Amino acid sequence: MRLDPGNSDAIAYQSAANRDEDDATPSNNGDSEPATPAPTAHDIPASFADGRYEVLGYLGEGAKKMVYLARDTLLDRDVAFALIKTDELDVESRARIGREAQAMGRLGAHANIVTVFDVGEHDGRPYLVKEFMAGADVEGLIERAGNRGLPLKEAVVIAIAARRGLEFVHSNGIVHRDLKPGNVWLSADVVAKIGDFGLAMAIDRSRFTVEGMVVGTASYLPTEQAMGGDVTPKAGLYSLGAMLYDMVCGRPPFPGDDNIAIVGQHINTPPVSPMWHNSECPSALESIIMRLLEKDASKKPESASHVIQALESIEFGDTEQLADSQVETRV
Repeated sequence: MRLDPGNSDAIAYQSAANRDEDDATPSNNGDSEPATPAPTAHDIPASFADGRYEVLGYLGEGAKKMVYLARDTLLDRDVAFALIKTDELDVESRARIGREAQAMGRLGAHANIVTVFDVGEHDGRPYLVKEFMAGADVEGLIERAGNRGLPLKEAVVIAIAARRGLEFVHSNGIVHRDLKPGNVWLSADVVAKIGDFGLAMAIDRSRFTVEGMVVGTASYLPTEQAMGGDVTPKAGLYSLGAMLYDMVCGRPPFPGDDNIAIVGQHINTPPVSPMWHNSECPSALESIIMRLLEKDASKKPESASHVIQALESIEFGDTEQLADSQVETRV
């Protein structure tokens, strides 16, 4: 990730454009591209879309897109303007980007998804105009927590928010296919939201692939997705379990030196109990995580609503409620 070290907005936005944009080669170790100087002022466009989006600053650049902080002069609000890189994409991939960006734009507003305000093309390159997320992403929270994991109530609230966001997306006919901590962000008022839907799958060259087809990020990959099967909304429950495991344990469920080793474990190996890594994990939470990570679809939770109800009913051994977490979930 190439960030402008002198731009405070870029620092705030760092996690929102972090691992999801860093690698251009298959890897599971989070190594970023070699650092390069930020563009100078004269290299940054003054505006996009015939002047509607006035550029306020440069936020960062990765393998997929260049991101700018911009002012929507028509609606008078700050936005994240993402200009998609298309140099290495074929005609079919470019068309898919357009279709999926339009589908994202049609989603409308929901409290637990990053809103896409506009899509279009600038000088022949597609762009997305998204809600500016001033908080960290969940991946950044996990990294800062080290191997301790997040506070348990915080992890559960984030998981509930992600699940609600996915329910809304699925109800509109879109399957995310890449739920992971780097795709769940926090707004300025600390509300957890998911973003980068199928678009990330279409253009990210760092994803694990099967016979040249991009299928997902290895550490959070549903079993059926790893095997090249149909990806349904239920597959998101497995990814949610892997992300929740990461938040609770400070590490994803399956370690490995390469993507092939990790994916093989998703298919064949049961995860180690979360309580092995975090002795404070309540048994009810452990049970939910292990059910979400079941490889046998018949043993998974019946529905997303069952997952939310189970998460909301967890007792943490004190008098605090989930609402006391600094992270919020809204409906």
